[in-house]
Amino acid sequence: MTGSVEEQVKPRGRRRNPEVTREEILAAARTVLASDGPDGLSLSKVAHLAGVNRGTTYQHFETREDLIKATVEWVSENLSASVFGKPSEDGTPADGSQRPVYNVITALVDFAVENPELGRIWLFEIMSSENPDQDVFFKQFLQSTQVMADNEYSEEGIDAEVLSVIFLAGYFLWPLWVKSRAKTAKERRQMTLRMRREVLRLSLHGTLREEFFPQLQALLDAE
Repeated sequence: MTGSVEEQVKPRGRRRNPEVTREEILAAARTVLASDGPDGLSLSKVAHLAGVNRGTTYQHFETREDLIKATVEWVSENLSASVFGKPSEDGTPADGSQRPVYNVITALVDFAVENPELGRIWLFEIMSSENPDQDVFFKQFLQSTQVMADNEYSEEGIDAEVLSVIFLAGYFLWPLWVKSRAKTAKERRQMTLRMRREVLRLSLHGTLREEFFPQLQALLDAE
């Protein structure tokens, strides 16, 4: 799983190349978004945190919307790698339809709780998009849900698109609840486990035919 992006980006000296500079600006943007949200994002603030002048920032990102879009793409790519596995050498996303249900749930909950603000930004951008299927992670998640819905081991009549949106909303809104209520690392971990258990329970008793997945029931009982 990828680490938390809520790390301070320290100004550096001479830039190695434009690609490195761009990544440093994006890292600074993620830090600002994670701490202050979209309303607190400005190119001048990002430039200061990245240790570059505003002109350099404008060369890579003309508007704050460009920064948000690039951040959403970063979240999507990291979600894809964390939940479904790293892409192949040619850049093709991994086939997530064969990833065990419990592994998908665990990776998604953990990523969302570690990156609550960035996850929320990604969710709202994708849910309001006219073409959400262009997002790498949403496309994978929807496809994997459709494969599960079409499987003979699942309940009949599942609407994969509706189910995908319901689950994703839960995954990325729960961390905001955790952030506002968990006072200690222990409480945060407990709330993470609660979310993981409830998604597993809903999957096992609302989507999958439980008689075919005794191993998932065993995991649920052990949580």
